[in-house]
Amino acid sequence: MRRSVYELNVGGIMVQVTRKRVKNLRIAVVPPDGTVKATAPCSLSDDRIIRFIESRREWIVDQRRSVIASPASRAERASDAEIAQWKAVVVSCVPALVYEWAPVLGVSVRKLDYRNMKSRWGSCQPSTGRVCINVRLALYPPECLEYVVVHELCHFLVPNHGPEFKELMGRLMPDWKERAAKLR
Repeated sequence: MRRSVYELNVGGIMVQVTRKRVKNLRIAVVPPDGTVKATAPCSLSDDRIIRFIESRREWIVDQRRSVIASPASRAERASDAEIAQWKAVVVSCVPALVYEWAPVLGVSVRKLDYRNMKSRWGSCQPSTGRVCINVRLALYPPECLEYVVVHELCHFLVPNHGPEFKELMGRLMPDWKERAAKLR
């Protein structure tokens, strides 16, 4: 059987089923809208898929609620006015963080930019002294914004995410991994 994709209505829950060469049935609730997806072996009957989905109904409902309420999902549905508010918050905080952290690292930031980005929290160009920060960070706890600023400033000294970078982050911000985890 070739790969096929179709939808099943399981007690009011629409499930996108993909059949392909896999051993086990798997379900996932995916951002930004909490779509329920199932990947199933070609040989598994729809009745078995339905029973499995029904047995996981509570988990699916909880996951959908969590996904839809997440900052990432909220950002996908944001109006221009909301994005402008986020930018105002981030713009009001970042310069002070750069002022605090740049001397600690011995780096010089010449230009700060702010953008609504889907796939990055920040970026930098050490050669020009430019740092760009994602305005969506306004939706997360303040320590996440500080983490991203320090992360980008560290790239002025270490261009990759190798052991030297991690060691530098650990020295400057011992809880950086916990902060980064909040952004996932």
